[in-house]
Amino acid sequence: MYQNSQRKILFKDLKNINFKDCWDYQEQHYRGIIDEKIANRKLPSNQQVTTKNYLFFCNHPHVYTLGKSGSMNNLLLNEIGLKNKDIQFYKINRGGDITYHGPGQVVGYPILDLHHFFTDIHKFMRLLEECIIRTLAEYDIEAGRVKGATGVWIDGDNPKKARKICAMGIRCSRWVTMHGWAFNVNTDLSYFNHIIPCGIIDKGVTSLHKELGVENVDEELVKEHLKRHFANLFEANYV
Repeated sequence: MYQNSQRKILFKDLKNINFKDCWDYQEQHYRGIIDEKIANRKLPSNQQVTTKNYLFFCNHPHVYTLGKSGSMNNLLLNEIGLKNKDIQFYKINRGGDITYHGPGQVVGYPILDLHHFFTDIHKFMRLLEECIIRTLAEYDIEAGRVKGATGVWIDGDNPKKARKICAMGIRCSRWVTMHGWAFNVNTDLSYFNHIIPCGIIDKGVTSLHKELGVENVDEELVKEHLKRHFANLFEANYV
């Protein structure tokens, strides 16, 4: 498809994985890329290592994560409440506020060296959103963006109906990214009742299966759509 040898992405579906284990796994690859970039600076061009790019899919057991700019006031359960409902909680190193991860989501973690693509975080975020928007179009669902609110929304231009179907938050250092999106596919939306999602009090959340009015959506097919649209948008090949 695309000829740029540096725009190769190593893809892996991690399936169901504990959030902390996956966070550590991301950090390992993220730090590895950064370390290689730093080491390359001391080497002549013909000895420099081409850094890798990764895309991981997964889902997590019930967990709330709070980004660097988030407020603990947006978590509506105390420690006992979290334990009683068997929900984990982590303060993490991405941008954004609080969100939920759980069964029925397709979570995507792109760990990219943006020097292979473009050095523009705004563009990166918009392409992540576009990947979800195009995937929803496969199901005849029109989705879009809300100004000032990262993520993907349905009826985003109607304040009374606007509802988020995919939350996003990333970390980026030396133009290397980590973290990503949480796309509600077959998600139990009741878990959002215990937080103020992304700190936004006047808009709802939704899922693909709720919007379609079906009991269960084929998550493997959703992943196929996401993977294809991601590669097209980033003009990349999988290896």
